[in-house]
Amino acid sequence: MSVPHSFEMTVQVPETDIDPQRHVNNVAFVRYVQDIAVAHWRLVAPAEIQKAVTWVVRRHEIEYMRPGMPGDELLLRTWVGEPSGATWDRFTEISRSADSQLLVKARTVWVLLDAASGRPRRVDAKMIACFKSGDGN
Repeated sequence: MSVPHSFEMTVQVPETDIDPQRHVNNVAFVRYVQDIAVAHWRLVAPAEIQKAVTWVVRRHEIEYMRPGMPGDELLLRTWVGEPSGATWDRFTEISRSADSQLLVKARTVWVLLDAASGRPRRVDAKMIACFKSGDGN
């Protein structure tokens, strides 16, 4: 099963995300990775699925390639890989819009939980279909 659709959004780096070295703090990049994942999920998953399940992070793997600078506009792009049981890999790339330089590559392992019980739940065909269509329909 291949899920080809990716999702993109832009963010303007606020001064609050700049560290003492005058570049985007690594924690801000982690937040961007999470923010785009949440935005993508909210776009593609119908309300009934969003109410039935929730996601937690098991692991982040982040490669910082270049610094982001104050005022940069960043292009965030994410897509999901292959689900495995209750886990699903998600990939994210963050580039600077002005010059298309890749700043960050990330892989996050998300675990699907049943919202009522808090227990892991298998990623099912209905959820996979949401990401295949790219729009929740």
